[in-house]
Amino acid sequence: MISSGPGSVPPPTPLVVGISGASGVVFGVRILEILSRLDHIETHLVMSGPARVTLGQETDMTPSQVESLADVVHPVRDIGAAIASGSFPTAGMIVAPCSIRSLAAIANSLGGDLLTRAADVTLKERRPLVLMVRETPLHRGHLRLMSQAAESGAVIFPPVPAFYTRPGSIDEMVDHTALRALDVMGLGPDLDRLARGTEARWTGRS
Repeated sequence: MISSGPGSVPPPTPLVVGISGASGVVFGVRILEILSRLDHIETHLVMSGPARVTLGQETDMTPSQVESLADVVHPVRDIGAAIASGSFPTAGMIVAPCSIRSLAAIANSLGGDLLTRAADVTLKERRPLVLMVRETPLHRGHLRLMSQAAESGAVIFPPVPAFYTRPGSIDEMVDHTALRALDVMGLGPDLDRLARGTEARWTGRS
C-alpha cells in the first residue's frame, strides 16, 4: 500500500466538468472559476464542439481562456483519456450546461464522445453526476430522458434562478446557481466563502 509521509499534503481530488452546447455556458465557466480556488480539487475539463460555438455567441471568452481555468483539459474525442475509465478515481462530474442531446446520450448510455462517456463512467461507479439541463419549454420526450437519467443515479439540476437572496446582478444569480449545483456534489462547506455576495443555502430570515 502506498501512503503519504507524516505531514504530507494529500494530492487534490479530480472532479470532472463537462460543458456542452446548450445556452448557459456561463454556468460552466463560473463553476471552473470557483473550483480553481479550491486547492484540494483538480478540475478535468471536457468541452463539446457545440459548446465552443455557444461560448463565442454568449461571452467574450475564447475556448483557450476557459481551458486555462482548468487543471487538466481533455479533447472531446479522446476516448482514451483518464476520465473515460472507472479506474480513475474522481469526486464526480458536473455537466454545465447540459444540452438535450448530451442528456439523451447519457440517459441511454451512449458514450459517443468523452463528455458522455465520462458521465456514463460516473454513473456506473456510483459517483455524483449533476446535469444542469438547459431547455424550455419541455416536451414529454425531454421529461422522459430526465427521468431515465435520474433513475440511473444522475441529479437533474436545471439552472433555475432563485430570488430569495434578492440578487443585485446577473453575476450574483449565476453564482448562486453554480454554488447550489456544487453544494449538491458535497462541496458546500468550502463554497460560501468563495461567493460574490450570495450564499448557496437558505438560513432563514427573521
